[in-house]
This record gives sequence, C-alpha cells and structure tokens, in this order.
Amino acid sequence: MRISAYGMALCALMGCGGTRGGPPVHVPIWPGAAPDAVPVPGPENATSTETEPLVAGRPWTEVRNVARPTMTVYPPRGANTGAAVVVFPGGGYKALAVDLEGTEVCDWLTSRGITCVLLKYRVPYTGPYGLASCQCHITPKVPRALEDAQRTISLVRARAKEWHIDPRKIGVLGFSAGGHLVAAASTHFAQRTYEALDAADRESSRPDFAIVLYPGHLWTEEKLDLNPDIATRISRDTPPTFLVQAEDDPVDDINHSLVYYIALKNAEVPVEMHLYPHGGHAFGLRRTQHRITEWPQLAEAWLQTIGVLPR
Repeated sequence: MRISAYGMALCALMGCGGTRGGPPVHVPIWPGAAPDAVPVPGPENATSTETEPLVAGRPWTEVRNVARPTMTVYPPRGANTGAAVVVFPGGGYKALAVDLEGTEVCDWLTSRGITCVLLKYRVPYTGPYGLASCQCHITPKVPRALEDAQRTISLVRARAKEWHIDPRKIGVLGFSAGGHLVAAASTHFAQRTYEALDAADRESSRPDFAIVLYPGHLWTEEKLDLNPDIATRISRDTPPTFLVQAEDDPVDDINHSLVYYIALKNAEVPVEMHLYPHGGHAFGLRRTQHRITEWPQLAEAWLQTIGVLPR
C-alpha cells in the first residue's frame, strides 16, 4: 500500500531527525542537479509490503523514483572505531529496500562503533543491465547509481574529520543490485564516471573494504563468466572483499558470487566467501531459522582480521 504521510515515513526510516547515537545528518550528495539526470516515472514514493513478501515475518519498505540522491549519516553509538560504511540497499536498480537493507543495517553498524552512511541512490534506469534492457529510450545509457556511489565515497572522505572518521577505513556494503554496485565501486575508482565538480571530487572514491551480499549482475550467462565491465577492472588495488550468498537463492544465481570470488583470488585480492545451502534472497539482517543470518558476526570477525575493527 502507499504510505500516506510519505515524507514523515521516509524521514523516520532514514533518520532525518532521530537520536541514534547523536542526530543523523541528512545530506544531498550533489551541489545542484545530479549529472546525467533523466525523468523518472513519477514522484518519489515509499511502499510497504503489508502481506507478501514478508521477511522474518515482518513487512519491509521500498522507495521508488529517486531523482534527488541523498545520504544519511548515522554517528556510532558508544566508542567510535573511526570506521565508516556506505550502505547500498538492493532493489534491482528499480527501487531501494530502504529499511530491510538500509536502516536496519545502520542499527547494527552504529552499535559496533561504526559510522553508517545510507545512500539513497537514483532509481530506476541507473544500473547497466536495467538500462540495456529498458525500453525507456534514455540516452546516454550511463550507470547513474555508480555516479552517486563514487560521489558519496569521496564526500565521506572529504568530511572525514568533521564526522570523526578515519579516511583510511571507509568501506562499502550492498545487497543484491546494491552488491553489484559495491563491486562496481570497488573496481571503477581509477576514473570517475562524471566530471569533477568541487574539492570533494579530488578525494579518492576507492573503498578501503567491501562487503557483498547475494549480488546480482556479475555473472553473464552468455559468456558463462564474470561481467566484463567488472572483470576488466579488477586489480590488486581492488579492496579486500567479504562475500555471502545462499545456494538456494531464487533471484540471483550463486554463480554471481563464485565468479567474483575467483576473479579476486586470481588478482591476489584478499577475499573471504561464505556460502550456505539455505537462506534464499533478500534476508538482510533479519534472523530466520537459516544459519546464513549469522553473517553479521562473521563480517565483524573479518573486519577485525583486516584491521578495521579492534580485536
């Protein structure tokens, strides 16, 4: 159903006003109009799944028609580790699962002393595969979500001192299409996808670490291999990566994780992968009967091993 008080509901979800470890900061990522802007099908809106599909017996909310990308910065609760994570919710580059794969993730990260930056990136028509198949006649076919991701990482690094962040501990975390966006940001940092606008764009957009959950758009059935747009840009400078996926994922085949893992290993990039027989797709951090929902504890241990979190 459509949430009637849309603005109030979205602020409650994304933290325009709350006190989670200190007041969240709601920031537009572009100083004016976003580059390569295109019309969206209608006004930005949030929709809740009141019945199906539920996740762990609870509904979740998705946001559509995002034309003005923003980031919400949630300060850590308790001792600040100096680390920050930019979170990319999934939604097939058509929508954003803003609570299931967004605010709930920030609750976990901030409780561990990590600054969480929730990116509301542009959708729809912003991912490479969605553009290739869409009949919307949008030209040029630019990965606008990647523009938003690169800009956000650079902005966080530019404002690291203000937000009490270590500029060498800024990572990315994404689910499904957001997982693909993590891989894109992890491999496209040598060159921006947009023209630099200000001092923030002089800062690197390379993540220092990456967490990828049930990614899509990495495996190509035509070539039975990793998407060449990602494969040709993997190098030893690609950040250390943590992968999680279920073998019974009905949306994104497990090959998406497997081919990315193999490519990272071949490039001598530190990578850790956890595969589970059961768990499906789009479980976020919600606890279910499946062991895969223990992944946050494994991710915390991995962050300790790479020096992001204290042991």
